[in-house]
Amino acid sequence: MGRFLIKWIINSLAILIVTYIVRGIQVASPITAIVVALVLGIINTFLRPFIILITLPINIFTLGIFTFFINGFLFYLVSKIVKDFVITGFWPAFFGSLLFSAISLFLSLIVKKEN
Repeated sequence: MGRFLIKWIINSLAILIVTYIVRGIQVASPITAIVVALVLGIINTFLRPFIILITLPINIFTLGIFTFFINGFLFYLVSKIVKDFVITGFWPAFFGSLLFSAISLFLSLIVKKEN
């Protein structure tokens, strides 16, 4: 349970950082960032594997690059689910998802190193 909470906090911080860097992505409050991190985690857990499986031929053909577009789409989908999380278009979602992944990985490595 502790790992889940730490990952949730890390992802919430990553969402907040992304909103300051990528134009076209806005979050109303830190509470909204926490909700976004939770919804994104749920979608990535349950929906992403199904979409990856369906798009497997395209992923193989593009050598996995299409996965970046799937991540951007799912990031955009979260903005349609969470009321106060706004993404103005696909490209901000695409670049926001890339940056979110990088920041989340970096923060996770820092936290892991401290333990």
